[in-house]
Amino acid sequence: MSYERALKIEGRVLGHGHPDYANTMYHLGTVLHLQGKEKDSETLIRESIRILEENGLGETTTCIRRMRYFSQMLLSSNQLVEAENVQRKMLHTLELSKGWGSLDTVVAAEGLALTLQALGNLTEAKDLLARCLEARKKILPENHIQVAANMLHLARLGVLNTNRLRKLNITEARAELDKAKLSVDNAIRIAKEALDCSRKNQNSIRSSSVPNGSENDLHMALTILLQSLDFIGLLDVTKRELLEAAQESAFPFDAELALRDCISIFKEPATRSLLNSPDVKAEYLSSLKHLANIVTENIDHKTDKSGALKELRDEVRRIQVELSPSRRQRH
Repeated sequence: MSYERALKIEGRVLGHGHPDYANTMYHLGTVLHLQGKEKDSETLIRESIRILEENGLGETTTCIRRMRYFSQMLLSSNQLVEAENVQRKMLHTLELSKGWGSLDTVVAAEGLALTLQALGNLTEAKDLLARCLEARKKILPENHIQVAANMLHLARLGVLNTNRLRKLNITEARAELDKAKLSVDNAIRIAKEALDCSRKNQNSIRSSSVPNGSENDLHMALTILLQSLDFIGLLDVTKRELLEAAQESAFPFDAELALRDCISIFKEPATRSLLNSPDVKAEYLSSLKHLANIVTENIDHKTDKSGALKELRDEVRRIQVELSPSRRQRH
């Protein structure tokens, strides 16, 4: 029986305000969403949430899950303001029902913060991300990879604040950039610590006895590390732009160190094996290319480092060839 037919029957038998009617309405909405019928899908899912709320089920896991799915739908169709409204409602519900001692509340707040960031509301986004970090440190070990991811979010926000401040106050812009550097350095430290156990036992990652959860944690740790190293490159570019505004100059030393770290990930057997994951490999190649572009732009401008930089560039090219799909197909 199709969801459309089931919905009509349940509407007649149970009434249009019954939770079971809302359930069928939600499932029909998800099907329509997969079929690309966004407007109809949004209407059904929004209505299914309203029915649950009117039946006193607004704080249930089911309703929260639907609000989360709905907000993701809205974000994917670039309806940021509407997504913000749904995320605020979801966060308010979780604050009342679970409080900030729950990771569900923290994740909801982080999602809202990222939407606010995309909308340009940097002040509220920063406050929310800072509160998320504080809560995560209480709920999780301080070196948990989620803490590192939260720090990376704060660092990215710091660069956006720097760009906003550079036309107003160079000193404040530099201070914001320094805070971003501190945040990303801590994120890198935590991600490296999470990967250290795999380096001590190189066979553990490849062993079939390792639980999927453990391997997923390692994938996440390496992904956060790669994103953080990539972000170092952006920091260096922003720093140079600030220095140019102050009529100074600088070589991207941090980006060079990040690139060397990126290369060492490929050379280290324990972490190289994680690059077998398509998502992780794509993240790696993207970070490698971005950092290499930033660093090698300076080959002709810094003669005292030109030789070393050319060696780095050649090393990057060898890795890119090694990881290219065409090479793997030939083997």
